[in-house]
Amino acid sequence: MKKSLLSLTFLLLCISSIIAQTPSKTTTYTIKGTLLDSLTKTGEPFSTIRISKKGRPNNPIKVLVTDTNGKFKDKISGEGTHIITFASVGKASVSKEFTIKPGEETIDLGIIYIKDAAHELKGVEVVAQKLLVKSEIDKLAYSVEDDPDSKTNNVIEMLRKVPMVTVDAEDKIQVKGSSNFKIHVNGKPNNMMSNNPTEVLKSMPASSIKSIEVITNPGAKYDAEGITGILNIITVGSMKGYTATVNTGVSSNGYNAGAYATVKAGKFTTTGNYYFGHHQSPGDAKGYSEREDYTNETNRFLTSNSSNKYKGNYGSGSMEASYEIDTLRLLTFSGSIYNGNNSNNNDAETEMRTIKHEPVYSYNNSGNYKNDYKYIDANIDYQRSFKKKKEELLTFSYRLSTSPRSSDNYTYYTNINNYPFPLKNTYTTDDPTTYEHTFQGDYTNPIAKNQTIEMGAKYIIRDSKSNSKYYTADPGESTYEEDKSHSSKYDQLQDILAAYAGYNLKWKKFGFKTGLRYEYTFMDVKYHNGEGDDFSAHFSDLVPSANLSYKLSESQTLKASYNMRISRPGIWYLNPFVNDTDPTNIRYGNPDLKSEKSHSFDLNYGRFSQKFNLNLSLSHTFVNNSIEQYSFMKDGVQNNTFENIGKWATTSLSSYINWNFTPKTRLYMNGSVSYQKFNSEKMDVSKDGFNFYVGGGLQQSLPWDMRISLNGGGSGSRVSLQGKGSGYNYYSMNLNKTFLNKRLTISTYATNPFSKYRKYNSTTETLQFRSFYEYQYPSRSFGLNISYRIGKLEASVKKAARTIQNNDVKSGGGSGGEGK
Repeated sequence: MKKSLLSLTFLLLCISSIIAQTPSKTTTYTIKGTLLDSLTKTGEPFSTIRISKKGRPNNPIKVLVTDTNGKFKDKISGEGTHIITFASVGKASVSKEFTIKPGEETIDLGIIYIKDAAHELKGVEVVAQKLLVKSEIDKLAYSVEDDPDSKTNNVIEMLRKVPMVTVDAEDKIQVKGSSNFKIHVNGKPNNMMSNNPTEVLKSMPASSIKSIEVITNPGAKYDAEGITGILNIITVGSMKGYTATVNTGVSSNGYNAGAYATVKAGKFTTTGNYYFGHHQSPGDAKGYSEREDYTNETNRFLTSNSSNKYKGNYGSGSMEASYEIDTLRLLTFSGSIYNGNNSNNNDAETEMRTIKHEPVYSYNNSGNYKNDYKYIDANIDYQRSFKKKKEELLTFSYRLSTSPRSSDNYTYYTNINNYPFPLKNTYTTDDPTTYEHTFQGDYTNPIAKNQTIEMGAKYIIRDSKSNSKYYTADPGESTYEEDKSHSSKYDQLQDILAAYAGYNLKWKKFGFKTGLRYEYTFMDVKYHNGEGDDFSAHFSDLVPSANLSYKLSESQTLKASYNMRISRPGIWYLNPFVNDTDPTNIRYGNPDLKSEKSHSFDLNYGRFSQKFNLNLSLSHTFVNNSIEQYSFMKDGVQNNTFENIGKWATTSLSSYINWNFTPKTRLYMNGSVSYQKFNSEKMDVSKDGFNFYVGGGLQQSLPWDMRISLNGGGSGSRVSLQGKGSGYNYYSMNLNKTFLNKRLTISTYATNPFSKYRKYNSTTETLQFRSFYEYQYPSRSFGLNISYRIGKLEASVKKAARTIQNNDVKSGGGSGGEGK
């Protein structure tokens, strides 16, 4: 639209100029040049150009526009001194004088730079809406640092605004409608976030984030397993020079504080950050469940009322460093650690009744759960470039990661009435740990203009251990004895050898990217204690991918893609340890699971400019051997485990709109509608249904360096293989003000201020039973954040262009591995 309007304006002005002029023999001269963005050094398209005589600046003799690459060339008549002026949306106007002398045929003005409007015109308030979303052939990027809500929100809240990402009422994240995704930080995989995305990202301040990339179509260089998408979080602070930022916040849910700093000395640059906090529930969360067993008339109806309260502490630190050995060799290092603990105290009342609603048995139980976790990552990269072609890169990388965890769970029983089996107090411990060593080499070579090949190889050694112990004691007794039939100890060793090759082409308006990846996996599982047989397995997979893009115009792109992905089960799905803390509802894994294989087809349209952004994505994904959690009744007890028994397909249409309808006002909307179908022949179950999600907000700049934003959204019910879950809604308000040349920021916020609790319910129904669960938890929160920045930022720290990215395990226990 912008191009069409500018072209029409230019045409009309040219016609007017022709009509107004009378033919003459005045000598004409050619004027040319290139207009570039001062920051990105890329061409500034469709900038309006006015050329006038120096003494008559308001009467242009020529009006034209730059082309899609920022270039311009035209003829003018008349000698002497002229002024040329360039104007673009969101940019400060720039002018330049030039003189035409007799005998000159061509005046080359060379390269001219244009800056953002906010950098110019001192004493005059200029508000420029920056481009928040950018589109590339295989990803979208959302600029968090340019969103004023980043001053107050955590990363979870910012994700609600990111295209193709949804966050539900329980803060569980989905990418393209699936929970099967991975999280990277600065291009490197981050296990702590992938395994516990909700918990970690809720505790991470958005002010520490530069941008979030949604890699919707991972290519051959990414691991073949475990993902329908990647969220790559780019952090701030990696700047040349020196800078430091400190921030602190307090809310009805807890408090937090953090610091970020960068120092550069000669060829060595390092940046680090650390933050910590405490979180707790502002009130008791309450739950209610009921179950009807169609196969049993005596133990027919089971009901339970419960309440729980949690609290926890967390801390995180990371650092990046780079050393330029010389102009062709670069050494980089990065490391991170995340640790925390939380506890949960709960109380419940349980009762069983017959088909005639006569009492059978009842009991009360209370307990407390403690969990300690830690994630450690370290990565070193050596990058070699070459004199003939600086874009030719050879990179060698090594990565070490480990994730030790431990948990203790006590359950006590009281007021036991007529329970048919002896009820004992229980104490369980679990210590799952994974150690991972990864060696990788990558090579990139621009073989011709606009053509690039890439190839690489990787070897992963992954050792996962689980040691779960189960102890019991009679009610009122303090001495616990181990029940070895419920305890389990085993090791899972995975060796993965992978190789890939890819080809990229840019030709005129077309972009093409394709690749092929081969992976061979050896898995060996050994049981030291507990039920289960040792076993080994081999996997051999060939995984293709292809992406095609076409530029309809400078601001509009059409993309199509196909991706095949595989997903091996992680330790949470395989662990056979039986968790029967609730003896009427037990849970355990399945060591016989096989990998999933998914196929995705996408068609995407994007239109991105300073004023209006639109992204539409139509996708279809199907899996024929999906790992599903399924439940069945046995001896009056509900069993919950996993099997490769599912087939599912999802067709969805996602949309994202961002409209800067004034320089101070921004409106956005992120939504999707999808049709899902689930089927399992073993369970004789087939489910299908529609689901929708919508989230949006309004941001307004106010006088005195203040901004206010209003956000809200919700979803419809979600269908699963054996039931459905309810929808939800949310809303929030944010207000922030900057001081001291925008170095000091004070922000306040309120989330669901008029709703004390948020409710969620789910229903599961099979031929054997029907269950209903409702959960109510505090949702209202208020908070205050203060941030102060010192120092000077100039340029980004150099990083290796290729590094290790492990994305292969289907995880459990978090958003990354529950459901589709």
